[in-house]
Amino acid sequence: MLSKIDAIKSRVQSRSKESRSRYLREVSEWKKKSPNRHSMGCSNLAHTYAACNNKHSSSDQSIKKLVGIITAYNDMLSAHAPFETYPSTLKEEGERLNLHVQVAGGVPAMCDGITQGEPGMELSLFSRDTIALATAIGLSHNVFDSAICMGTCDKIVPGLLIGALQFGHLPVVFMPGGPMSTGISNVKKTETRQAYAAGEIQKIDLLNVEQQAYHSAGTCTFFGTANTNQLIAEAMGFQLPGAAFTPTESPVRDHLNKESLKALMRLMDAEIGIGEMLDIQNWMNAIIVLLASGGSTNLVIHLIAMARSAGFILTIEDFNDLSSLIPLLCQIYPNGTADVNEFHAEGGIARLLSNLLEGDLIYSDIETVAGFGLEHYTKIPYLDEVKSSCLQWKDLDQNVNTKSISNINNPFKSNGGIKFIGGDIAEGVIKVSALKDEDEIIHAPARVFTNQESVLEAFNNGDLNTDLIIVLLGQSPEVNGMPELHKLTSPINVLQKKGYKIALITDGRMSGASGSFPALIHAVSNNNNLYKIHDGDELILDLKNAELSVQNCDLSSRDKIEIPVSNQGLGRSLFRLFRDNVSSVNSGASIFNE
Repeated sequence: MLSKIDAIKSRVQSRSKESRSRYLREVSEWKKKSPNRHSMGCSNLAHTYAACNNKHSSSDQSIKKLVGIITAYNDMLSAHAPFETYPSTLKEEGERLNLHVQVAGGVPAMCDGITQGEPGMELSLFSRDTIALATAIGLSHNVFDSAICMGTCDKIVPGLLIGALQFGHLPVVFMPGGPMSTGISNVKKTETRQAYAAGEIQKIDLLNVEQQAYHSAGTCTFFGTANTNQLIAEAMGFQLPGAAFTPTESPVRDHLNKESLKALMRLMDAEIGIGEMLDIQNWMNAIIVLLASGGSTNLVIHLIAMARSAGFILTIEDFNDLSSLIPLLCQIYPNGTADVNEFHAEGGIARLLSNLLEGDLIYSDIETVAGFGLEHYTKIPYLDEVKSSCLQWKDLDQNVNTKSISNINNPFKSNGGIKFIGGDIAEGVIKVSALKDEDEIIHAPARVFTNQESVLEAFNNGDLNTDLIIVLLGQSPEVNGMPELHKLTSPINVLQKKGYKIALITDGRMSGASGSFPALIHAVSNNNNLYKIHDGDELILDLKNAELSVQNCDLSSRDKIEIPVSNQGLGRSLFRLFRDNVSSVNSGASIFNE
């Protein structure tokens, strides 16, 4: 099977030959120029060390390696609140290892869970490239021998990686915060949201349940974009094995953080920068685990953007073709009942990667922060019972009952969790891992909207109680920043429960929490036909043949619908520069275009 994957890898290499070579030449050039402490003026050096521990002499300072931290700490994000204490612990460990550890800079990190359905969500996708810019500013001092990136959530890890790859000559290790403990089940949370959308309970009842679900520091426990980031970080090898889902409060996490410094020392000694380390097979592994896990559709956009920062040009077709080769091996909410804590207890990422390796479906010969070979990531970190200060890795327990993880001989589905839809109207993606029937054909009239609020108003008025395909336009990056549209999930689920056939088509995002109904998202219409659909047009969303079509209608004779836009308030006007320059979602929806 790996030979078929090799064919896709080869075409990525072929189309990326020039851009990857150009990138590696730049990495090689800056290896010679960085760090520049020995050529800096005395005033520059004095500023560099001014806040360091003053008990060291200047000669010690010139010998020690400098590690710069880029942190996304804030306590607005539960997942990033743990980062508050990390720098002080790392500085202490750094002294023991003869390293200077400094916070080089902070990056913004917004919480999509707070801005969901609000105007601020229009800045969410653009925050990724903002984080990349802020990462570059933090490392621009050019005094560091290596770097640590602290981030966990949706746009934060992709933004940090895009920024770090501009310093591809530096060894870099990523450090997450880990998941919060399991609160109320995701199934109970979803049922309560649907009950509220149906008018069966009051807002105070919903708030009580939501606060039981999101109740402490740590990552949300469903398998959305944040946790898909974490899976990919391990499959690509830019953070330590087991770091992704070791619980926030586990004593193992503190030891993993300290081990990250030792990993950086190994990379510095071997002169392995992150840009060289993340080669073609690392990127292929990222797509493979995205599909095998049924992860967030956001990562289709982010992986394209991240890979381009390292000179690799990924396309939608690469994901599509790999999806036909990679089986779905995970059932984690929303395409199962397990949360990431249960997944981790069953062996988690280590077991998934082990099963993929056994099936010859993923590349083992890659460079990672843990050493050469993906096999490092098939083991579980633990503390030695005799020496509690000694971090060890052990083999998987083969006797564990694994409800959320299957093997290649008995996959949950024969194909990956994402399906790519084409046709004359638009192309986009559908997350099929949670659908009961991934080959369903929905033939229904269209109902066209240009904002999320109008859909919700129509639902509340009872205007959507029929079979229909909701077409929500004006949600693309260049119009309003491509917000996520999760507020639509519960109302659409309510319509499903009433027995109606419902689908959604939009140029916006639904991300990792989508999949309970057919949602053609990230829609791109090069001929503008999507924006010529009218209320009542008979649409056919054919999941079996991966095609969207319109019946008995010539769209070419129609004018494109004009989308009303309001980008004022809550800082949105500042991001006009992004909206005017963003690339297509098929190119990563990035402002960093060549």
